[in-house]
Amino acid sequence: MSSRQPATVAFSLEEFARHGGLSGPHKDGWGIAYLQERDAWLIKEAAAASSSSLVRFVEFQRFQSTLVISHIRQATRGRVCFENTQPYRRELAGRAHVFAHNGDLVDVQRCRELRLGRMRPMGTTDSEYAFCALLHSLEGLWMASTEVPKLDDRVEIVSSFARTIRSLGPANFIYWDGDALFAHGHRRRHRGAGGFRSPGLYTLCRTCSFEPSAVRIEGLSVMPTTGEQQVFLVASVPLTDEDWQPVDEGEIVVVSHGTSRTRAAALAQTSDAHRGGTASNKST
Repeated sequence: MSSRQPATVAFSLEEFARHGGLSGPHKDGWGIAYLQERDAWLIKEAAAASSSSLVRFVEFQRFQSTLVISHIRQATRGRVCFENTQPYRRELAGRAHVFAHNGDLVDVQRCRELRLGRMRPMGTTDSEYAFCALLHSLEGLWMASTEVPKLDDRVEIVSSFARTIRSLGPANFIYWDGDALFAHGHRRRHRGAGGFRSPGLYTLCRTCSFEPSAVRIEGLSVMPTTGEQQVFLVASVPLTDEDWQPVDEGEIVVVSHGTSRTRAAALAQTSDAHRGGTASNKST
């Protein structure tokens, strides 16, 4: 969620929790990141959301933020533990950078285009390895000035990164760089359909006045603190019966303060030659 003004975000998490171990297979951890100025407050746990007392704590606290990223994990790489639980948070150029990925990147460590530089994963997931590689590719741009780099330059690097990891497997991800939210759609497993297909992400933008019921969906309610509010939502599946827009395969949607700033067109897939093997997708 990205919003124009700080919003009270209440995760009843009943619907999210059902995905996290009851109706869904994603029982191996969950996490939520809340933007706080240049930093982000991260709450996560390597356990099923459906039976978590910490989830209930989050539910009743009603934290405020203009940006919230939530992830529920089904482990495909790396053991079930705290450091392998998403979202991931790292510092670069004095800002918190947050990343969440849905997919399985086969042989990610063998990909010559994904270099780590000084970045090192704390866990053993393909997702965190990819995040470290993304930060390494952005480091020179961010450290070249005390100002926020031009958006076009950041989009170019993120798009190149997305093109690379798409060749390794399903590569839906959400990335916050301290200024803008990047949502990259690819492929995912859909109920009732075999294999993996697009869309991997959907978006919805809502404008509302200051009313307690202004933005309320199953498992989540968003209430503005004052005045008119604009809320931009990104999710793996539509959360309501409204007109959610699919993100095209390979497309990147860039959002800031509840408003879409740009959409980067889908780029061609890279070949498998750079990683010395053929990927077999087995993500969720």
